[in-house]
Amino acid sequence: MSSSAQAPTGAVTIDTDDRPSLTVLSGFWPATFAVARSLLAAEPSSLLVRHDITRIRDGLVRRTVSRGADIVEDEQIEVRHHDVFRILREDVVPTLVRLSRDRPDDDLVLVLPDVVEPEAVVAACTFCRVDGTPVTDLIRIDSCVTVVDAEHLLDGLASDDELSVLGIQAAADDHRTVADVVLRQIEYADTLVLWGESRNGTFDTDRLAVLLQRLAPWAAHVRLDSDRVDADRLHRQLRHTHRHRAEIHGVLNRGLQGYSLGVHEPEPDCGVVSAVFRARRPFHPQRLHDVLENVNAEVIRSRGHLWLASQPDSVVAWEFGGGGLAMGSLGHWLVSLPEDRWEHVDAQRSLAAAVDWDPYYGDRHQHLVFIGLGLDAVELHRTLAGCLLTDAELADGEDTWRTYHDPFTGCFPLDTELTQPTTQGAQPA
Repeated sequence: MSSSAQAPTGAVTIDTDDRPSLTVLSGFWPATFAVARSLLAAEPSSLLVRHDITRIRDGLVRRTVSRGADIVEDEQIEVRHHDVFRILREDVVPTLVRLSRDRPDDDLVLVLPDVVEPEAVVAACTFCRVDGTPVTDLIRIDSCVTVVDAEHLLDGLASDDELSVLGIQAAADDHRTVADVVLRQIEYADTLVLWGESRNGTFDTDRLAVLLQRLAPWAAHVRLDSDRVDADRLHRQLRHTHRHRAEIHGVLNRGLQGYSLGVHEPEPDCGVVSAVFRARRPFHPQRLHDVLENVNAEVIRSRGHLWLASQPDSVVAWEFGGGGLAMGSLGHWLVSLPEDRWEHVDAQRSLAAAVDWDPYYGDRHQHLVFIGLGLDAVELHRTLAGCLLTDAELADGEDTWRTYHDPFTGCFPLDTELTQPTTQGAQPA
Protein backbone atom coordinates (compact mmCIF):
# COMPACT_ATOMS: atom_id res chain seq x y z
CA MET A 1 0.00 0.00 0.00
CA SER A 2 1.34 3.41 -0.92
CA SER A 3 0.05 6.91 -0.60
CA SER A 4 0.78 10.51 -1.26
CA ALA A 5 3.17 12.28 1.09
CA GLN A 6 2.04 12.55 4.65
CA ALA A 7 2.79 15.32 7.14
CA PRO A 8 6.43 15.48 8.27
CA THR A 9 7.33 13.18 11.14
CA GLY A 10 7.08 15.03 14.40
CA ALA A 11 4.66 17.66 13.11
CA VAL A 12 2.05 18.56 15.68
CA THR A 13 -1.44 19.67 14.72
CA ILE A 14 -3.51 21.34 17.43
CA ASP A 15 -7.24 21.08 16.77
CA THR A 16 -9.29 23.53 18.80
CA ASP A 17 -12.53 22.83 16.93
CA ASP A 18 -14.80 20.88 19.28
CA ARG A 19 -17.48 20.05 16.70
CA PRO A 20 -17.76 16.35 15.80
CA SER A 21 -15.94 15.76 12.53
CA LEU A 22 -17.67 14.17 9.55
CA THR A 23 -15.94 12.05 6.94
CA VAL A 24 -18.06 11.55 3.81
CA LEU A 25 -17.35 8.27 1.98
CA SER A 26 -18.58 7.88 -1.60
CA GLY A 27 -17.99 5.44 -4.43
CA PHE A 28 -19.87 3.52 -7.08
CA TRP A 29 -18.63 0.06 -6.04
CA PRO A 30 -18.79 -2.10 -2.86
CA ALA A 31 -15.18 -1.31 -2.01
CA THR A 32 -16.48 1.87 -0.37
CA PHE A 33 -18.09 -0.08 2.44
CA ALA A 34 -14.97 -2.21 2.87
CA VAL A 35 -13.01 1.01 3.51
CA ALA A 36 -15.72 2.12 5.95
CA ARG A 37 -15.41 -1.11 7.91
CA SER A 38 -11.63 -0.65 8.13
CA LEU A 39 -12.08 2.86 9.52
CA LEU A 40 -14.56 1.60 12.09
CA ALA A 41 -12.14 -1.14 13.15
CA ALA A 42 -9.37 1.42 13.67
CA GLU A 43 -11.55 3.92 15.54
CA PRO A 44 -14.35 2.03 17.33
CA SER A 45 -15.67 5.21 18.94
CA SER A 46 -16.76 6.61 15.57
CA LEU A 47 -20.34 6.33 14.41
CA LEU A 48 -20.86 4.86 10.94
CA VAL A 49 -24.07 6.06 9.28
CA ARG A 50 -25.47 4.32 6.22
CA HIS A 51 -28.76 4.55 4.28
CA ASP A 52 -29.69 1.51 2.21
CA ILE A 53 -31.90 2.68 -0.68
CA THR A 54 -32.23 -0.64 -2.54
CA ARG A 55 -35.97 -0.77 -1.66
CA ILE A 56 -36.75 2.90 -2.18
CA ARG A 57 -39.06 1.98 -5.10
CA ASP A 58 -41.16 0.08 -2.50
CA GLY A 59 -41.23 3.18 -0.29
CA LEU A 60 -38.64 1.86 2.18
CA VAL A 61 -35.19 3.10 3.22
CA ARG A 62 -33.11 1.36 5.88
CA ARG A 63 -30.93 3.49 8.15
CA THR A 64 -28.20 1.86 10.23
CA VAL A 65 -25.80 3.43 12.70
CA SER A 66 -22.84 1.33 13.86
CA ARG A 67 -20.25 1.86 16.58
CA GLY A 68 -17.40 -0.63 16.61
CA ALA A 69 -18.97 -4.08 16.28
CA ASP A 70 -22.31 -2.89 17.68
CA ILE A 71 -25.42 -1.74 15.82
CA VAL A 72 -26.60 1.43 17.56
CA GLU A 73 -29.62 1.97 15.33
CA ASP A 74 -31.35 -0.12 12.69
CA GLU A 75 -34.53 1.49 11.46
CA GLN A 76 -36.69 1.06 8.39
CA ILE A 77 -38.08 4.37 7.18
CA GLU A 78 -41.22 4.66 5.10
CA VAL A 79 -41.03 7.26 2.34
CA ARG A 80 -43.75 8.48 -0.01
CA HIS A 81 -41.36 9.45 -2.77
CA HIS A 82 -38.43 7.92 -4.68
CA ASP A 83 -36.14 10.91 -4.40
CA VAL A 84 -32.77 10.17 -2.78
CA PHE A 85 -31.89 13.87 -2.65
CA ARG A 86 -34.98 14.56 -0.54
CA ILE A 87 -33.86 11.78 1.80
CA LEU A 88 -30.57 13.63 2.24
CA ARG A 89 -32.47 16.66 3.51
CA GLU A 90 -35.24 14.82 5.37
CA ASP A 91 -33.30 12.07 7.14
CA VAL A 92 -29.56 11.95 6.46
CA VAL A 93 -28.76 15.48 7.60
CA PRO A 94 -31.15 15.40 10.61
CA THR A 95 -29.63 12.07 11.66
CA LEU A 96 -26.12 13.52 11.58
CA VAL A 97 -27.25 16.50 13.64
CA ARG A 98 -29.09 14.32 16.16
CA LEU A 99 -26.07 12.08 16.63
CA SER A 100 -23.76 15.08 17.02
CA ARG A 101 -25.99 16.37 19.82
CA ASP A 102 -26.59 13.03 21.54
CA ARG A 103 -22.97 11.84 21.25
CA PRO A 104 -20.84 15.00 20.97
CA ASP A 105 -17.60 13.11 21.68
CA ASP A 106 -18.09 10.68 18.77
CA ASP A 107 -17.01 11.53 15.24
CA LEU A 108 -19.09 10.55 12.24
CA VAL A 109 -18.46 8.56 9.06
CA LEU A 110 -21.21 8.78 6.45
CA VAL A 111 -21.31 6.15 3.71
CA LEU A 112 -23.27 7.45 0.75
CA PRO A 113 -25.46 5.34 -1.54
CA ASP A 114 -23.69 4.45 -4.80
CA VAL A 115 -25.46 7.07 -6.93
CA VAL A 116 -25.02 10.05 -4.60
CA GLU A 117 -22.27 12.59 -5.19
CA PRO A 118 -20.51 14.03 -2.13
CA GLU A 119 -21.15 17.59 -3.34
CA ALA A 120 -24.89 17.02 -2.76
CA VAL A 121 -24.26 16.16 0.91
CA VAL A 122 -21.96 19.11 1.44
CA ALA A 123 -24.57 21.42 -0.12
CA ALA A 124 -27.26 19.98 2.15
CA CYS A 125 -25.09 20.51 5.23
CA THR A 126 -24.17 24.02 4.11
CA PHE A 127 -27.64 25.31 3.35
CA CYS A 128 -29.91 23.29 5.65
CA ARG A 129 -30.91 24.29 9.15
CA VAL A 130 -32.13 21.97 11.88
CA ASP A 131 -34.24 23.63 14.59
CA GLY A 132 -33.03 26.95 13.20
CA THR A 133 -29.34 26.09 13.56
CA PRO A 134 -27.06 25.79 10.51
CA VAL A 135 -25.79 22.23 10.24
CA THR A 136 -22.20 23.41 9.79
CA ASP A 137 -22.40 25.08 13.21
CA LEU A 138 -22.83 21.62 14.72
CA ILE A 139 -20.68 19.41 12.47
CA ARG A 140 -17.30 19.97 10.81
CA ILE A 141 -16.87 18.29 7.44
CA ASP A 142 -13.35 16.90 7.74
CA SER A 143 -12.98 15.35 4.30
CA CYS A 144 -14.78 13.87 1.32
CA VAL A 145 -13.24 10.50 0.46
CA THR A 146 -14.04 8.69 -2.79
CA VAL A 147 -13.15 5.03 -3.22
CA VAL A 148 -12.62 3.70 -6.75
CA ASP A 149 -12.27 0.03 -7.66
CA ALA A 150 -9.28 -0.60 -9.95
CA GLU A 151 -11.02 -3.53 -11.61
CA HIS A 152 -14.00 -1.47 -12.77
CA LEU A 153 -12.76 2.13 -13.04
CA LEU A 154 -12.16 2.39 -16.80
CA ASP A 155 -15.47 0.72 -17.58
CA GLY A 156 -17.23 3.14 -15.26
CA LEU A 157 -15.54 6.20 -16.78
CA ALA A 158 -16.56 5.11 -20.28
CA SER A 159 -20.12 4.09 -19.46
CA ASP A 160 -22.91 6.10 -21.08
CA ASP A 161 -25.56 3.89 -19.43
CA GLU A 162 -28.19 6.09 -17.84
CA LEU A 163 -29.01 5.38 -14.21
CA SER A 164 -32.71 5.39 -15.10
CA VAL A 165 -32.19 2.59 -17.63
CA LEU A 166 -30.35 0.59 -14.97
CA GLY A 167 -33.17 1.28 -12.49
CA ILE A 168 -30.90 2.99 -9.95
CA GLN A 169 -31.69 6.66 -10.58
CA ALA A 170 -31.77 8.94 -7.55
CA ALA A 171 -34.95 10.75 -8.61
CA ALA A 172 -37.55 10.73 -11.36
CA ASP A 173 -35.75 13.49 -13.27
CA ASP A 174 -32.27 11.98 -12.80
CA HIS A 175 -30.75 11.67 -16.28
CA ARG A 176 -27.14 11.11 -15.21
CA THR A 177 -25.02 8.33 -16.65
CA VAL A 178 -22.74 6.01 -14.72
CA ALA A 179 -19.74 8.02 -15.97
CA ASP A 180 -21.32 11.27 -14.73
CA VAL A 181 -21.57 9.89 -11.20
CA VAL A 182 -18.12 8.27 -11.12
CA LEU A 183 -16.39 11.38 -12.50
CA ARG A 184 -18.11 13.81 -10.14
CA GLN A 185 -17.42 11.60 -7.15
CA ILE A 186 -13.74 11.59 -8.13
CA GLU A 187 -13.46 15.29 -8.92
CA TYR A 188 -15.15 16.56 -5.76
CA ALA A 189 -13.09 14.37 -3.45
CA ASP A 190 -10.25 15.79 -1.42
CA THR A 191 -8.99 12.22 -0.84
CA LEU A 192 -9.04 9.38 -3.40
CA VAL A 193 -8.54 5.71 -2.59
CA LEU A 194 -7.61 3.35 -5.44
CA TRP A 195 -8.78 -0.03 -4.20
CA GLY A 196 -7.26 -3.28 -5.42
CA GLU A 197 -5.52 -4.20 -8.66
CA SER A 198 -6.55 -4.06 -12.29
CA ARG A 199 -7.37 -7.42 -13.85
CA ASN A 200 -4.74 -6.55 -16.48
CA GLY A 201 -1.82 -6.41 -14.07
CA THR A 202 0.51 -3.98 -12.33
CA PHE A 203 1.18 -1.64 -15.26
CA ASP A 204 -2.53 -1.09 -15.79
CA THR A 205 -3.00 -0.38 -12.07
CA ASP A 206 -0.17 2.17 -12.27
CA ARG A 207 -1.90 3.72 -15.29
CA LEU A 208 -5.13 4.03 -13.31
CA ALA A 209 -3.24 5.74 -10.48
CA VAL A 210 -1.81 8.29 -12.94
CA LEU A 211 -5.25 8.81 -14.47
CA LEU A 212 -6.73 9.56 -11.05
CA GLN A 213 -3.89 12.01 -10.35
CA ARG A 214 -4.78 13.84 -13.59
CA LEU A 215 -8.52 13.78 -12.91
CA ALA A 216 -8.11 15.19 -9.39
CA PRO A 217 -4.65 16.73 -8.92
CA TRP A 218 -5.93 18.68 -5.90
CA ALA A 219 -6.71 15.49 -3.94
CA ALA A 220 -4.57 13.33 -1.68
CA HIS A 221 -4.13 9.90 -3.32
CA VAL A 222 -3.96 6.56 -1.54
CA ARG A 223 -3.39 3.14 -3.14
CA LEU A 224 -4.77 0.21 -1.21
CA ASP A 225 -4.06 -3.50 -1.62
CA SER A 226 -7.47 -5.04 -1.00
CA ASP A 227 -5.87 -8.25 0.30
CA ARG A 228 -3.70 -6.51 2.93
CA VAL A 229 -5.49 -3.59 4.55
CA ASP A 230 -3.67 -1.94 7.43
CA ALA A 231 -6.67 -0.38 9.18
CA ASP A 232 -4.64 1.83 11.50
CA ARG A 233 -2.55 3.28 8.66
CA LEU A 234 -5.63 3.79 6.52
CA HIS A 235 -7.26 5.60 9.41
CA ARG A 236 -4.30 7.97 9.67
CA GLN A 237 -4.50 8.67 5.92
CA LEU A 238 -8.24 9.31 5.77
CA ARG A 239 -9.44 10.63 9.12
CA HIS A 240 -8.84 13.97 10.90
CA THR A 241 -7.08 15.42 7.85
CA HIS A 242 -8.91 18.79 7.60
CA ARG A 243 -8.74 18.46 3.82
CA HIS A 244 -12.23 19.69 3.00
CA ARG A 245 -12.27 23.26 1.66
CA ALA A 246 -15.74 24.73 1.89
CA GLU A 247 -14.78 27.86 -0.05
CA ILE A 248 -14.29 25.92 -3.32
CA HIS A 249 -17.68 25.64 -5.02
CA GLY A 250 -17.41 22.53 -7.20
CA VAL A 251 -15.16 21.60 -10.08
CA LEU A 252 -16.77 23.81 -12.77
CA ASN A 253 -16.26 26.90 -10.63
CA ARG A 254 -12.64 26.11 -9.73
CA GLY A 255 -11.22 27.92 -12.74
CA LEU A 256 -13.36 31.01 -12.21
CA GLN A 257 -12.17 31.17 -8.61
CA GLY A 258 -8.54 31.09 -9.72
CA TYR A 259 -7.88 27.49 -8.69
CA SER A 260 -6.34 24.83 -10.92
CA LEU A 261 -8.71 22.96 -13.23
CA GLY A 262 -6.04 20.42 -14.12
CA VAL A 263 -2.37 19.95 -14.88
CA HIS A 264 -0.62 20.34 -18.22
CA GLU A 265 1.24 17.06 -18.71
CA PRO A 266 1.28 16.63 -22.51
CA GLU A 267 3.86 13.82 -22.46
CA PRO A 268 2.27 10.41 -21.81
CA ASP A 269 2.77 8.87 -18.38
CA CYS A 270 1.67 5.23 -18.60
CA GLY A 271 -0.21 6.45 -21.66
CA VAL A 272 -2.14 9.15 -19.76
CA VAL A 273 -2.06 12.71 -21.13
CA SER A 274 -3.50 15.87 -19.55
CA ALA A 275 -3.60 19.02 -21.68
CA VAL A 276 -4.63 22.51 -20.57
CA PHE A 277 -5.83 25.01 -23.18
CA ARG A 278 -5.90 28.69 -22.23
CA ALA A 279 -6.49 31.73 -24.41
CA ARG A 280 -7.79 35.29 -24.12
CA ARG A 281 -9.56 35.87 -27.43
CA PRO A 282 -13.03 34.36 -27.99
CA PHE A 283 -14.09 31.30 -29.95
CA HIS A 284 -15.94 31.67 -33.24
CA PRO A 285 -19.23 29.82 -32.51
CA GLN A 286 -19.50 27.96 -35.81
CA ARG A 287 -15.87 26.87 -35.93
CA LEU A 288 -16.04 25.60 -32.36
CA HIS A 289 -19.28 23.75 -33.06
CA ASP A 290 -17.70 22.06 -36.07
CA VAL A 291 -14.89 20.46 -34.01
CA LEU A 292 -16.81 19.37 -30.90
CA GLU A 293 -16.77 15.70 -31.84
CA ASN A 294 -13.13 15.70 -32.92
CA VAL A 295 -11.64 17.37 -29.84
CA ASN A 296 -13.20 14.82 -27.49
CA ALA A 297 -12.56 11.75 -29.66
CA GLU A 298 -9.72 10.36 -27.50
CA VAL A 299 -10.79 12.03 -24.26
CA ILE A 300 -11.95 10.42 -21.03
CA ARG A 301 -12.71 13.74 -19.38
CA SER A 302 -12.70 17.39 -20.41
CA ARG A 303 -13.96 20.29 -18.33
CA GLY A 304 -13.72 24.02 -17.91
CA HIS A 305 -15.26 27.23 -19.20
CA LEU A 306 -15.08 29.38 -22.31
CA TRP A 307 -16.50 32.40 -24.06
CA LEU A 308 -18.07 32.77 -27.48
CA ALA A 309 -17.71 35.91 -29.59
CA SER A 310 -21.44 35.82 -30.37
CA GLN A 311 -22.39 35.67 -26.65
CA PRO A 312 -19.68 37.79 -25.00
CA ASP A 313 -21.55 38.27 -21.71
CA SER A 314 -21.90 34.54 -20.91
CA VAL A 315 -19.50 32.23 -19.10
CA VAL A 316 -20.07 28.90 -20.86
CA ALA A 317 -19.46 25.70 -18.89
CA TRP A 318 -17.91 22.72 -20.68
CA GLU A 319 -18.16 19.18 -19.31
CA PHE A 320 -17.46 15.96 -21.22
CA GLY A 321 -17.50 12.40 -19.92
CA GLY A 322 -18.95 9.01 -20.75
CA GLY A 323 -19.39 9.85 -24.41
CA GLY A 324 -21.43 13.03 -23.97
CA LEU A 325 -20.66 16.75 -23.96
CA ALA A 326 -22.72 19.14 -21.87
CA MET A 327 -22.44 22.90 -22.20
CA GLY A 328 -24.39 25.43 -20.17
CA SER A 329 -24.42 28.73 -18.35
CA LEU A 330 -22.17 29.69 -15.45
CA GLY A 331 -23.64 33.20 -15.44
CA HIS A 332 -22.04 36.51 -16.41
CA TRP A 333 -18.48 37.48 -17.02
CA LEU A 334 -17.79 40.19 -14.47
CA VAL A 335 -16.77 42.64 -17.20
CA SER A 336 -20.39 42.57 -18.40
CA LEU A 337 -21.80 43.54 -14.99
CA PRO A 338 -22.20 47.06 -13.61
CA GLU A 339 -19.83 47.72 -10.72
CA ASP A 340 -22.62 47.81 -8.13
CA ARG A 341 -23.29 44.13 -8.89
CA TRP A 342 -19.76 43.08 -7.99
CA GLU A 343 -20.54 43.16 -4.27
CA HIS A 344 -22.80 40.14 -4.81
CA VAL A 345 -20.02 38.10 -6.46
CA ASP A 346 -18.07 35.41 -4.60
CA ALA A 347 -15.00 37.09 -3.07
CA GLN A 348 -12.57 34.48 -4.38
CA ARG A 349 -13.86 34.90 -7.91
CA SER A 350 -13.59 38.70 -7.69
CA LEU A 351 -10.01 38.39 -6.48
CA ALA A 352 -9.10 35.94 -9.27
CA ALA A 353 -10.64 38.25 -11.88
CA ALA A 354 -8.82 41.30 -10.54
CA VAL A 355 -5.44 39.54 -10.54
CA ASP A 356 -5.85 38.37 -14.14
CA TRP A 357 -7.75 41.39 -15.53
CA ASP A 358 -7.04 42.37 -19.14
CA PRO A 359 -7.61 45.97 -20.31
CA TYR A 360 -9.49 44.79 -23.42
CA TYR A 361 -11.01 41.40 -22.51
CA GLY A 362 -11.64 42.04 -18.82
CA ASP A 363 -11.96 38.69 -17.03
CA ARG A 364 -13.04 36.79 -20.16
CA HIS A 365 -10.83 33.88 -21.17
CA GLN A 366 -10.78 30.23 -22.27
CA HIS A 367 -9.79 27.60 -19.71
CA LEU A 368 -10.27 23.97 -20.75
CA VAL A 369 -8.63 20.73 -19.60
CA PHE A 370 -8.55 17.48 -21.58
CA ILE A 371 -7.54 14.12 -20.05
CA GLY A 372 -7.23 10.90 -22.01
CA LEU A 373 -5.19 7.88 -23.05
CA GLY A 374 -2.94 8.40 -26.08
CA LEU A 375 -4.19 11.95 -26.52
CA ASP A 376 -2.30 14.14 -29.05
CA ALA A 377 -1.93 17.37 -27.07
CA VAL A 378 -0.28 19.28 -29.93
CA GLU A 379 -3.04 18.49 -32.43
CA LEU A 380 -5.67 19.28 -29.82
CA HIS A 381 -4.15 22.71 -29.19
CA ARG A 382 -3.89 23.36 -32.93
CA THR A 383 -7.56 22.48 -33.44
CA LEU A 384 -8.81 24.69 -30.62
CA ALA A 385 -6.54 27.59 -31.56
CA GLY A 386 -8.03 27.42 -35.05
CA CYS A 387 -11.45 28.12 -33.55
CA LEU A 388 -10.37 31.43 -31.98
CA LEU A 389 -11.13 34.70 -33.76
CA THR A 390 -8.48 35.81 -36.23
CA ASP A 391 -6.86 39.22 -35.93
CA ALA A 392 -9.17 40.55 -38.65
CA GLU A 393 -12.29 39.18 -36.94
CA LEU A 394 -11.12 40.51 -33.59
CA ALA A 395 -10.73 43.99 -35.08
CA ASP A 396 -14.40 44.00 -36.16
CA GLY A 397 -15.50 44.35 -32.53
CA GLU A 398 -18.36 43.03 -30.38
CA ASP A 399 -21.18 44.53 -32.40
CA THR A 400 -20.12 42.42 -35.38
CA TRP A 401 -19.38 39.32 -33.29
CA ARG A 402 -22.94 39.29 -31.97
CA THR A 403 -24.22 38.93 -35.55
CA TYR A 404 -22.29 35.71 -36.26
CA HIS A 405 -24.34 32.62 -37.06
CA ASP A 406 -24.43 30.79 -33.73
CA PRO A 407 -25.43 27.10 -33.45
CA PHE A 408 -25.52 27.61 -29.66
CA THR A 409 -28.19 30.34 -29.72
CA GLY A 410 -30.52 29.96 -26.72
CA CYS A 411 -28.36 27.32 -24.99
CA PHE A 412 -26.83 29.62 -22.36
CA PRO A 413 -29.52 31.92 -20.92
CA LEU A 414 -28.42 34.67 -18.56
CA ASP A 415 -30.45 35.47 -15.46
CA THR A 416 -30.34 38.82 -13.73
CA GLU A 417 -28.22 37.26 -10.97
CA LEU A 418 -25.10 35.14 -11.15
CA THR A 419 -26.19 31.52 -11.39
CA GLN A 420 -24.89 28.14 -10.34
CA PRO A 421 -23.79 25.71 -13.09
CA THR A 422 -26.70 24.54 -15.28
CA THR A 423 -25.06 22.11 -17.67
CA GLN A 424 -27.68 19.38 -17.55
CA GLY A 425 -29.92 20.56 -20.34
CA ALA A 426 -27.70 22.30 -22.86
CA GLN A 427 -26.66 19.61 -25.28
CA PRO A 428 -25.31 21.08 -28.55
CA ALA A 429 -26.22 19.40 -31.81
